[in-house]
Amino acid sequence: MRMADLLNRKKAGKALTDAEIAYFVSGFTAGDIPDYQASALLMAICLRGMTDQETAALTDCMARSGDLLTLSSLHGPTVDKHSTGGVGDKTTLIVAPLAAACGLQVAKMSGRGLGHTGGTIDKLESIPGFRTALSTDAFLRQVERIGVAVTGQTGNLAPADKALYALRDATETVDSVALIAASVMSKKLAAGAAHIVLDVKCGSGAFMETQADARRLAQLMVEIGKRCGRKMAALVTDMDAPLGTHIGNALEVREAMEILQGRGDRALRDLSLALTAQLLQLGFGVSAEKARETAAQKLSCGAAFEKFLELVAAQGGSAQALESGTALPKAKCSRDVFAKQDGCLAAMQTRAVGECAQILGAGRAKKGDAIDPAAGLILHKKPWDFCRRGEPLATLYAADEAKLDAGEARFFAALTFRQDAPQNTRPLVLETIC
Repeated sequence: MRMADLLNRKKAGKALTDAEIAYFVSGFTAGDIPDYQASALLMAICLRGMTDQETAALTDCMARSGDLLTLSSLHGPTVDKHSTGGVGDKTTLIVAPLAAACGLQVAKMSGRGLGHTGGTIDKLESIPGFRTALSTDAFLRQVERIGVAVTGQTGNLAPADKALYALRDATETVDSVALIAASVMSKKLAAGAAHIVLDVKCGSGAFMETQADARRLAQLMVEIGKRCGRKMAALVTDMDAPLGTHIGNALEVREAMEILQGRGDRALRDLSLALTAQLLQLGFGVSAEKARETAAQKLSCGAAFEKFLELVAAQGGSAQALESGTALPKAKCSRDVFAKQDGCLAAMQTRAVGECAQILGAGRAKKGDAIDPAAGLILHKKPWDFCRRGEPLATLYAADEAKLDAGEARFFAALTFRQDAPQNTRPLVLETIC
C-alpha cells in the first residue's frame, strides 16, 4: 500500500477503505508518513469529504492508536464534556468543577487552541505551576480523590489525534465535519467516560457557520458515541457573538472565576449551567428541571468555586495566589479602543474577534508557535448594545505596541454599526440532540 494511492483516491472523491485508513493512521503515528503527505490528505478530505463509514473507521483507528483508558475503578458516573471551539468559550473551566461539585466523576482530556479558537489546556497553563501533563495513574487517582482532573493529550492516549490536531491547525484543515468528528470522538472514546455531552457551536465564530452543518456534526458524533456504548447528548449553541467578555488565556481564567463566584456574564453562566445539567441528566437519570436546580445551587453556594481551587491545587497551581488575584500573568501593554460614531453595534464578526486575539498573541499562527498567556481583549460592548462616540468598546492586551496596532485594526474590521437597534431573537441553545 502506498500513500500516493490514498492521495489519488481521495483527490478523485473516492472513499478510502478501512484498511487504507488504518494504514494512514498507523503510518503517520509511527512517523513513517511525513507531514507533507498527511497535510495533502487532510486537505483532500476537507475538499472532498468523507462518508460516515470512513469517519467511523478514522475515529476508531485514532482512538486505538494508543492506550484506551478504563474508568471502571471510579465510583459514581464518569462524564466528559467537549466544545467544538469558539471565541471566548471557557465553559470547561466552569463546567468541570461544577459537575464534580454535583457528585459526578469528571475525567476530562482537553486540547490546545485551533486557529482563531482558544484551547482549554492553553488557558489552564496560564496559571503558574498548573500541570496539564498527568500520567494515567495520576489522572485516575485525582479523579477518585477530588472528582475531577483535566489533562492534555499526554502519554499514549490517542497519539494519532494529537499529531493530526497540531497539523490541522497549521494547514487550514480544521473546518471539516469528518475531521472534527473523528478528532473529538477519538479523544472521548480513548478517555473512557461513560457519559459524554458535546457543545457544538454554529455561527460566525464557529467552524460550523450554519445551524444545519452544526446539527450534522452533532448527529454524527452522537451516533459514533452510541455505537461505542456511550450515553450521548449534544447541544447546538450560538457562536454569532463571543461567549462572555474576556478573550485570551489568562483573561478567560479570570472570567471563569467570576462566574464560579456568582458574578460575570449571564450568557456564559446560562450555557455552563445548561451543559452541567445535561451531564447530570445523563449521569444520574434525573429530570431536566432537577438537574438545572442542582447545578444552580452548587454554583450559587460556592461549592463549584471551591472545587475549582481544589483542582488547581491538585495539579500544581497556587489556589491561594489565584484567589488573591496575584497569580495570573499581566500583559506589558494595553490599549482602550473607542467607538467612532453613535449607533447600535449591529454585528460583530466573531471569527475576526478571535483572529484579533490571535494577532495580539493569544493564539498560534503556525504549528509550534508560542503563545502569550496574558494577551487578548476584554469586550465592554457586545452585539445589540447601543454605543456613543468616544465610549470604550474593548481593552486590548499584548506584549508590544505593534501587536496592539494590528489587533486594533482587525477588531474594528469586525464591527458593523447601525442607527436602528435590531432585535436578537436567536437563543443561545438552539437545539438538543440525544
